[in-house]
Amino acid sequence: MAVLDNSEVENKVLSAMTDRQQMSYSEIYDICTKGGIGKDELNGALDRMEKQDIIASRNTGGIMTYYLLDENPLRKVLIVEDDKNINKLMSLSIGKEFEVKQIYDGGEAVPFIRENRPNLVLLDLMLPHKDGLDICQTIKSDPETSSTVIILISAMDPTSNRFNGIKYGADYYIKKPFDPKELRALVNLFLRKKGKRFDPLIDLPDEDRISNEVERSLKESGDYTIGTLRIAKLGEYARKLGEKSAMVIIRLVSQLLQDTIKNSSHDMFVGFLSNDEFIITGDKGDVNKAVEEVRGEFGAVMPFVLQDAGYKPGMEGLESMFESEDFPKLDLVFSESDKEEIAAKRDKILVDRGIGSGDISSYTYDELQKMLGNGDLDIVITRDPDGIKLRVGRDAANNE
Repeated sequence: MAVLDNSEVENKVLSAMTDRQQMSYSEIYDICTKGGIGKDELNGALDRMEKQDIIASRNTGGIMTYYLLDENPLRKVLIVEDDKNINKLMSLSIGKEFEVKQIYDGGEAVPFIRENRPNLVLLDLMLPHKDGLDICQTIKSDPETSSTVIILISAMDPTSNRFNGIKYGADYYIKKPFDPKELRALVNLFLRKKGKRFDPLIDLPDEDRISNEVERSLKESGDYTIGTLRIAKLGEYARKLGEKSAMVIIRLVSQLLQDTIKNSSHDMFVGFLSNDEFIITGDKGDVNKAVEEVRGEFGAVMPFVLQDAGYKPGMEGLESMFESEDFPKLDLVFSESDKEEIAAKRDKILVDRGIGSGDISSYTYDELQKMLGNGDLDIVITRDPDGIKLRVGRDAANNE
């Protein structure tokens, strides 16, 4: 077989990605190796294409995913950071393809944004004259500027700031010291990704990738486990405080999970099951450790959630607030799934589809929920090109 030159390999990769616009590494690998492209050739092509800003990559839920980028992106980026060295590093990190403006004083940010309308803002939290959370809330609450993408970047303790940032509409939160490559990838994805607007929650592995992971989990032996992490009492929380507040909690848990999986050296997977549940797979010990870490961080942020809801520690003890019947006690509950039960439900789905036996290409979210979820439709979340929508109530699914 003739050896392909670099441009031919890149064209084959581009052809494989054109229809779907975003693919996991394993999906690209399967297609390209069948076309005679070796692993080293593929990796070299992906690296070159990323440096040329033809594609961007991101590790989401334990899966390396590649995205096609638009040749005519939204270009205007504002950096609001009072440390001049960090401000410069941010500018160098995102590259020369964008029209970058730099501000060092928080008091100048809102007037500049309203007058110049940047497409994306990289925003520090600790700023002179006006802090980053205040700027974020002001920009996101103004209909004229609410579509501005805001990435918060801070060295401050993320326990409360991540929650408040998401509550005020921030699109993503990065802890300092940041990875320049990750920052560049995020800016490219928010401003240049082809197709629907990038959303870190929606962008968790979709039904195709979750389906592949379910199939893999059923075939793995030993301590490889599959389970769900559910946000208990989220339906009650949404009824009391509103669906928007419930979405803040879901996004918070999503970012906690993504950061934990990303920072782990172990082979784990996380996906979103479209209600109040996430799927997690991996070695049993690694999964249990990750779940405990996320539960610990979630527990640490709960006092700030309570205070945000109007429960003041000065009015009553914190413990009594947690136990108050007036306030739903949110918790993260992990349930390990029985592989035999999943296999039995899978077999029934195959029969219902008229397939009988063998591998299935992809399950629907409804089928995945039947196999893995708790069957409680108190919270239903749907996805569309404009974002995600949350509905509360047992009959929510029937009203979609």
